[in-house]
Amino acid sequence: MISLEDMEDMCCLTRAEIAQVAAHEHITEEAAVAEIERLMHQHGGPQALNQMLCEDIRAALHADDVAEARRLFALLRGFLAEHPEAVRGAGEG
Repeated sequence: MISLEDMEDMCCLTRAEIAQVAAHEHITEEAAVAEIERLMHQHGGPQALNQMLCEDIRAALHADDVAEARRLFALLRGFLAEHPEAVRGAGEG
């Protein structure tokens, strides 16, 4: 049987990014790995993950949780550094 750790090791996102997608979507981390892999191979999927992180940053700022917004912003920067195709407008045209 494949463990969560095995799934995370095979995923193109970090464990922290996987956990954030799971929290955003209110799903398990196992389900988040499957969703991430689906999105990362679908047209517009990487941008959808970018949007999720941006929504979470906005929610943290609206809740006056600056520390969480900073953590999420660092997560977003790392995600975009590894996956520049996730920038809105990248590859569209």
